[in-house]
Amino acid sequence: MTAPLWYVIGFAIAGVSFVFLTIGASWFISHRHKGDRHKGLPYESGIDTYGDTSGRFGLSFYLYALLFVAFDIEVIFIALWALVFGDIINAGTVEAAAVSPAGAFLGMLLFVGIMEISVLYAAKKGLLTWK
Repeated sequence: MTAPLWYVIGFAIAGVSFVFLTIGASWFISHRHKGDRHKGLPYESGIDTYGDTSGRFGLSFYLYALLFVAFDIEVIFIALWALVFGDIINAGTVEAAAVSPAGAFLGMLLFVGIMEISVLYAAKKGLLTWK
């Protein structure tokens, strides 16, 4: 009865020890490396930076990032829907499936249609043109 509890405790100890061993190993490796003062700089691979390193990015970069995230989630949703849709089709009867194949297909068409309307709106507003 207590065997599953020991598995959980073992995995917790292994996970926590892995985190601390990884942090300790990276500290040990990084502090032993001797080099010139430029090697520790985070920018330009050890070359002195020039100009202002805290410059602002244009708003278009954020808009492209938001569009990427939205459509990345759309691709994941469609891929998972395709897996479930295959199970709905292979269920054999409509009674065996929780949703009819036609309803599932129309739901996905509605979702893709809404996403396409958002792309057309973004294109109409000029958000997809690089400035």
